Amino acid sequence: MNVGNCPRCGRLFANNFREICPSCIKDIETEYEKCLEYLREEKQATIQEVSEATGVSIRQITKFIKEGRISVANNPNMMYPCEVCGVLIREGNMCDSCRTRLTRDLAAATREESNKQSGSDNQRGTGAYNALNKFRTP
Repeated sequence: MNVGNCPRCGRLFANNFREICPSCIKDIETEYEKCLEYLREEKQATIQEVSEATGVSIRQITKFIKEGRISVANNPNMMYPCEVCGVLIREGNMCDSCRTRLTRDLAAATREESNKQSGSDNQRGTGAYNALNKFRTP
């Protein structure tokens, strides 16, 4: 039997498909219902307002949005923080500026790595004896 500690509450439980204990699953479902009920009444609410009114953490509400359980299409002011800088966004994990910066940094690192490799290819065989060059030239 597979047992483990619940990452949310720390209790020992028999592992299931959700990786958290049944008690926490029930709590999460109750939190979801609270959020859903509040958003039915207040369609213009922000994530901060939902959190304050329901007592559900912004982190948990963000999970509901990312799982597709809470729709941002039906709630125009429902946005959650970018995982890098905290700016409010409506989709994905990062805002456009963080995504652009990450892409630019990754491209620069790739160019730098390829420059290092091409530089080392040119350096090959230039040791004290130039063994490779001796075999290439007659």
